Amino acid sequence: MVAFVTGASGGIGSAICKTLAENGYAVAAAYNANEQGAALVVREIASTGGRAIAVKCDVSDRDSVSAAYEKTLAELGEVSLLVNNAGTAHIGLFTDMTEEKIGRMISVNLSGAMLVTKAFLPDMIRAKSGNIINISSMWGEVGASCEVVYSAAKAGIIGFTKALAKEEGLSGVRVNCITAGLIDTPMNAELSPDDIAALIDEIPLSRIGLPQDIANAVEFLASERSSYITGAVIKVNGGLCI
Repeated sequence: MVAFVTGASGGIGSAICKTLAENGYAVAAAYNANEQGAALVVREIASTGGRAIAVKCDVSDRDSVSAAYEKTLAELGEVSLLVNNAGTAHIGLFTDMTEEKIGRMISVNLSGAMLVTKAFLPDMIRAKSGNIINISSMWGEVGASCEVVYSAAKAGIIGFTKALAKEEGLSGVRVNCITAGLIDTPMNAELSPDDIAALIDEIPLSRIGLPQDIANAVEFLASERSSYITGAVIKVNGGLCI
């Protein structure tokens, strides 16, 4: 079993990689800028007897995605599990965002998942088997003030998941989505302690989520225990968005 995970050098991505490796997957840990972070993930997996490689991949660039696909195929074999986790966030008024910033947010958070999927999906179709898990956000379900473009892109991921699940069901390929809530990652570093405390007050489970919470959901969707689940949107947000 081979998994390709984008955004692998981040908090959620690294937890996903390590959890999948623990469950028998050879892992391609795809990163864009944080080579050291991806290398650390690979070393940690190797230290526990797992198999992993770090793969440079800018999900917004077709050539970079193609090169990552070829490297993974050559070194690990065909991918049976794809986790589209790469993302970038921006907090600020929509009216203050430049067209360049808007384009970058869409290309990384939405178009990037499509480009990566387009690269790996044909092999899954030929194999009549495959699993795609897209990481979205609860803001894609309800929207967030001052995160307008991010919310729009993550809503697009949900629509992409549902439509592709319908399109590829007959090919034996499952496609599901996880909408993450407030997770303790560097992406949320812009939030002040007061902001985080205010959000926690609204969370029924009364805590911030951990990267492992998302990784656990990925592990479930990657397993045979979820073999009759496709097109689903799994909420992992402590009850903040129900």
